This record gives sequence, structure tokens and C-alpha cells, in this order.
Amino acid sequence: MSATGPSPSFTVPEGFALHKENTSAILLPASNDAFLNPVQEFNRDLSVACIRAWGALAHAEKERKWRLAAERRANKAADGGSAHKAKKPRTEGGASAAAAEKQEASVQVEETSKETAKPQPEFRPQQFVILEALSATGLRSIRYAHEIPSVKYVIANDLSPAAVEAMRRNVELNDLHEKEETVAEGSTEKPRVRPAKVRVNEGDACALMYNHRSERNRVDVVDLDPYGTAAPFIDGAVQCVNDGGLLCVTCTDMSVLATTNYPEKCFSNYGGVPVKGEYCHEAALRLVLHTLATSAARYGRYVQPLLSLSIDFYVRLFVRVFTSPIEVKKVFSKTAVYHVCSGCQSFYEQPLGRVTEQVSQKGNANLHFKVQTGPPVSERCPECNSVLHVAGPMWSGPIHSKEFVASVLSHVEANEDKYGTSARMKGMLTVAKEELDTPFYFTPSRIASHFHCVCPSLDETASALLHAGHKVSRSHACAGSLKTSATYADIHDVFRSWVKTHPVRMDKVSENSPTRQLLSKEPKSEANFKRHPESVTASSKVKLVRYQQNPTPNWGPGAKPGAKRKRGQEGDD
Repeated sequence: MSATGPSPSFTVPEGFALHKENTSAILLPASNDAFLNPVQEFNRDLSVACIRAWGALAHAEKERKWRLAAERRANKAADGGSAHKAKKPRTEGGASAAAAEKQEASVQVEETSKETAKPQPEFRPQQFVILEALSATGLRSIRYAHEIPSVKYVIANDLSPAAVEAMRRNVELNDLHEKEETVAEGSTEKPRVRPAKVRVNEGDACALMYNHRSERNRVDVVDLDPYGTAAPFIDGAVQCVNDGGLLCVTCTDMSVLATTNYPEKCFSNYGGVPVKGEYCHEAALRLVLHTLATSAARYGRYVQPLLSLSIDFYVRLFVRVFTSPIEVKKVFSKTAVYHVCSGCQSFYEQPLGRVTEQVSQKGNANLHFKVQTGPPVSERCPECNSVLHVAGPMWSGPIHSKEFVASVLSHVEANEDKYGTSARMKGMLTVAKEELDTPFYFTPSRIASHFHCVCPSLDETASALLHAGHKVSRSHACAGSLKTSATYADIHDVFRSWVKTHPVRMDKVSENSPTRQLLSKEPKSEANFKRHPESVTASSKVKLVRYQQNPTPNWGPGAKPGAKRKRGQEGDD
């Protein structure tokens, strides 16, 4: 936790504890009536930075549109004036013509003076509205109101009366409530009422968002940070956010998204089957993106992923929502099913659709949407002859916008003192900015375990792939991981070359092991493990906190609000 500037003094009532985070503070009761996880400070810091970066982007887009419209109006006025000037009155004789010209000149001077005297319109940046559907203690909403300059007001909602009571208490503590401003003694002016910067609402989150789905009632930013899955709230969220607005989503049910322990639950929540493999956390991000994209598509809207991160025990996604029927049609070509090997974890992508473009003689581009051919692989893995499992459908397009990530990173670097977790934010954003758009990552140690061989270093593996003509990057989702444009067959060829100089003890490998199948093939070409100049990325040149260190003993998702209290009451009864 950190604070910027002098901390205001807070009065702490008996039975409460004061929790400070940056410029905000809240009162926590001894009971667990309103949920707060202090470890989520990174999530809140990142959300503030991303909303500020989105706000700057939206402001620049609106200003550009405003200036283009003003330029068109000016050109139209100029064209209309010149057309008016071209019409000259009919005159008889030279004297009459001279008088008409003199009169026209005086009219022009008068019009010019009027235009000069008229104040030129200026672009006024618009303030935006944030809706936090599940606010609990209200800390996130309070931080948004304090730390984001362009916020008009924040709607903080919760269904629990105890949480709403805590929110009202915390909003008043931070002086963000509706208040009657005092006037000077003897003044005849009526006291003005200052509107609340955080508007507390008690009610169902879905009902609140559905009430804001009409265009005139839409909000600019929707933040979903539930305890567990965000699936029940996504349908309302994609409808109530403005065109070009920001949708921030957290899901903490990683036992459903990142394992195959509950595939039926994952399908019912996210419309897809999870992956059993080392890249399960990236697959979790793609499953949530698939849910967002298909939910928005039902209403003629599409999502543009800005930043998608797998963090600790949850995933956090930032996407923009737009309305465009043609972009909605492209969603099915960005959706795929994956056949994942149960032995060597090779994956084979099966896109659901494809888009072809035909350019007419006039230069117009026509898009044609067609179903994709398949399957991409037989019933067993071509690499190790193991059984294949199906995963998906899930999002197969890019999960980040490099331009947006770069703008967030620049903002964090310029405001390090304003974020308590700025070191980790810089590390994770730097890795995300460098990430390839290709699906899934791998770790050399896991591939080496499939070959039963000594593991090459991360630099040696990356250099061998780069020398072979493939692209390589790190992944934010797993320490020591790589993303590459190479297929698993190409990666296995690199390890087959490695095994030639670092032999495997075959007497330690069982007869039915997939390792024997992997080693039975010869590499298509010899790998070059000498250091490649591009194997050292910008994120690896400096010491960055890319991955979370355990901040407290037994840290992780906290208990569900009210759960312990109810169990205690039942025991007492």
C-alpha cells in the first residue's frame, strides 16, 4: 500500500479498523459482512491506470471527430459564402455598377467583422460515468472517484444491505457524498448542494445494468469484480456500456476455468471446455473472451481486447465494446476449437470459420464468410501417438492491444509514486507488450520432461527457435515460459537436436512411454543453440517484477462474505 501526498486524518469508531490504500481509506468492521481482499491492490491499481489510459484514448478520438466536423462546417460555410458572393445584382450604367460594388465590399467587411467578433467554439472534454456492479466495501469506487480526473460520478452497487451500509460509511469518510455547501454569514445566497461523486445503490446488479441499456442511459465504464465467476453479469454489462466504452471483468473461479475438474461447469458458465495443460491459464483468458464476444454479438456489438492478464488466482480483462454488424460477422473466424494431446501437450487449432475478401473492378472489397474445413489432425497425436482431448470453443484472436498496453505502461512509468504496486505493474505490462498474438505458451522444462532429457536454458531454446526463422516472446501468464510462432513439431525438432548432444538414458524410459515415440523421429534440421541477438528482450534487460511474490502467509482468495458469520450463528443455535 502507498499514499500520495499528506494523508487526511480519519476518525476511527470503536469496533472498526482503518484500511488505507493510496489516497483512499475505508473502515472495516470486525465481522466479514463486506468483502475486501488486500492482495487485490494490484488489481485496483491496474484498473485505475487502464481506465485513465482508456479515458485519454477516448478523449483523443472524440476531439479528432469534433475537429473534423468543425472543419467540414467551416468549409461548408466558406463554400456557401463564395456562392453568395458570386451573385451580383443587375445594374445599369457605370455609376450604378460602382455603387453596387461599394455596397458589396461594405457587406463583406461587416460579415468578416461579425465572424471575428463571434467566439470560436472550443472542444470540451467530456466526463464519463463508471458503474461498479459489485462494490462490497466501495474501496474500488472510492479510488476511481479520487484518482481518475475525468470521472463525473461512480455508481457503486451491491445487493447486500450490510455492504451498502459499509459503502455509505466509507463514501462519507472520504468526503464523496452529497453535501450541502456552507455559505458565508450574512450572504443572501441559498446554500448549494454538492452532488455525490460516488452514488451508492442497493439492488440486483443485473437489474441495474438492464436499466442502463438504453442509449441515453448507458454508462462509459462497467467494472465487474465478483466473488467467483462474472458469467451471470456479462449479458447485462455488454448492453449497458456506451459505444467505445470500457468493460473490466474479473473471474476468480480458476478451478473451473484452468482445470478439467469441472468441464460441465465451465461449459455452462463460459460456453467452452477448459484445457488440461501447462498453458491452461491463457486458455482461461480465451474462454472468458469467447463469452464476452458471443454475448456482445447477440446485440450487434463486438469486443476489442485491450489487455487480458492471468494474475495470481484470477483473470482480469479490459475490452472495448463497439456496435458494428460487419465486425460481429468476423467473430466466428476468431473462434476455434483445440485438440490437445494428453501426452506431449501439443495442440492443433480448428477454426470455426474463415473470411475471404474479393475486390471488385471498382475497387470495393467484399467479404465472404465460409465454414472451415477439418479436422486438422487424426484421432491420435502425430508427435507421440497419445490420445487427443477437445478444448473450446474459445477466442483465438489477439488478447492484447500493443498500442494500449504501451500507453498504460507509459502512464505507470510517469506516475510510479501514485501506485503501491507500480514495480509489478511495469513488469507485467512490459511482458504483455512484447507478447506474440499466437495462442498458448510452453516452458522448456516441461518439454524436456517429455523427452526425459536435461533441460536447455530459456535463452538456448529461444535462440534455437529464432535461428530457425520463428518469432519468440515471453508470456506474462507463467514464469520461465515462451510464446512462439513455431508449431509443437518444430519445438520437438529443437529438442531432438538437443538430445543428440545430451543423450537420454533409455533404460530409464518405460516401453509404453510417449518419450520413445518422440525420440523415434529424426529432426528435420539441426538446431543452432548459439545466442541469438533477439533472444534478449527489453523485459529481460532490466530487473522487473513480472510475477507475484507471496505477500502474506496463506494468501489467496478470501472467504466469501458472511460465510463464517452464518456458520458461527448456526453453531451457537
